[in-house]
Amino acid sequence: MPTASNGAVSLYYETDGAARNSPGETVVFLGDVGYGAWQWGWQHAGLTGPFETLVTDLRGAGRSDAPPGPYAVDDFVADVQAVLDDHGARRVHVVGAGLGGMVALELARLSTRPRSLALLGTAPVGADLTLSPLFGAPDDPDALESSLAAALSREFLDAHPDAVERIVEWRAAEDATREAWAAQAAAVAAVDVTDRLYEIDTPALVLHGRDDAVWPVAHGRRLAENLPRGEFVGLDGGHLIGIERSRAVNDRLFGLFESA
Repeated sequence: MPTASNGAVSLYYETDGAARNSPGETVVFLGDVGYGAWQWGWQHAGLTGPFETLVTDLRGAGRSDAPPGPYAVDDFVADVQAVLDDHGARRVHVVGAGLGGMVALELARLSTRPRSLALLGTAPVGADLTLSPLFGAPDDPDALESSLAAALSREFLDAHPDAVERIVEWRAAEDATREAWAAQAAAVAAVDVTDRLYEIDTPALVLHGRDDAVWPVAHGRRLAENLPRGEFVGLDGGHLIGIERSRAVNDRLFGLFESA
C-alpha cells in the first residue's frame, strides 16, 4: 500500500474504486482522535465504486508514523496535502470525524481542493471537550471495549455484540498509543475556528449523533449555523454516527457529493 511523506513523517493511505482520471470524484476520509482507519469501513463499503475512496491514517495512528507530540491541526493539514499530492488528487470530497472534521475545515479554508465537506461529530472549538472517555489502550482489550460506551449508544452495543468484538480487534491493531493519543487530543484542544468559519464557502454537511456524549450535539448545530453553506442533520445515536447509522449517513453523503 502507498505511503506519502511530509518531511520525516511517513503517512499511510490506501485507495479503492474509480481510476485516477475521475477528477473531483475522490472521497477522502479523515479520522477521529486515536482511531485507525477501521472507523471508515462502513462508509468505504458503501461509497467505493461510484467514487474513488482514499483512507489515510492520521499521524499517530494506524500505519502512519507517530512522531513526538503535541500535534497541531496545521500538521494534519500538511499531512493530508502530502497524501493528496502523492496520489495526484486535485479536487476531492472530504469526510472528517471529530479531529478529522477540524482538519477538513482548515483544509477547506486554506485550499481549493475540497469540493464538499461532510463533518461527523465535529465542533468549531475544542477547549471545552473532554475526550479521555474515548481512549482505550491498544494492548488492553477490556479498556478498548469499555471505552466504546462513550462512542456508541447502549442500544447499538447491546444489539451488535459481533460488531463490537470486531471493532475491539481492529482497535487493538490500529489505534494510537496513549502518547500519540495525547498528542492528537492536544491538537483538538487548541482549535477555535469560530471567527473564521465565514471564510469557508465549501458546501458542508454537518452530521451529528443526538446522543453524542463527548462531542455534544449543540456543537454540531453551532458549526452548521456559522458555515456559509452549512446544513445540519441530527441522527439518533452516539459519537460514531457513521457506524451506528451507516445507511442514513451514506445516503446523505451520496446526496452531498452529487450536488457539489
